[in-house]
Amino acid sequence: MRVEFPDFRLGNVLATSFTGTLSERHGNAVERIPTPHRLVDWLAVSGLAVDSCTTAQLDLARELRESVHVTATAAAMQDALPASAVQVINDCSTQGRAAAVLTPEGKRRWRLSSASCVEDALSVIAADAIGIIAGERDGKLALCASPTCQAAFFDTSQSRTRKWCDMNTCGNRQKKARFNANQRKNPRSAE
Repeated sequence: MRVEFPDFRLGNVLATSFTGTLSERHGNAVERIPTPHRLVDWLAVSGLAVDSCTTAQLDLARELRESVHVTATAAAMQDALPASAVQVINDCSTQGRAAAVLTPEGKRRWRLSSASCVEDALSVIAADAIGIIAGERDGKLALCASPTCQAAFFDTSQSRTRKWCDMNTCGNRQKKARFNANQRKNPRSAE
């Protein structure tokens, strides 16, 4: 029997997409990397393919994910960055052996060697987190307006006023709830 896992929620920013591997943090949490193999799958679709992952490496990945989440949340709220989380991000950033390469389209991609391991991929995620938290990229950190989600995301919209981490999930859910509430208030407007 095949075990079904929840779909990955992939965005344009590696570090905040990684924090999205645990969603609905303030509701019924959804773990999207429950097994080492599932982390390997997420890394592959994110351009950071590795051959294998141990339980200890999955634990390290989750520690990095939570450290990026709390640090990005603090940065979005303009609070002090939590020292222990910053240390985890810095430690992961320095452990890897990944190289930045330029694509023919003029984009930066990360290349892992054939001998790369999970720590190498995590160093890329940590480096990306450092770049967005330090304000080195064009955009701003924000928190999802969904009360059950509140994920940190990197807003690159022109006005920097995006409300949802993902319009297809949190945004649509909130719009639907607002529509249903209005229908209950004004039942004749549906006729």
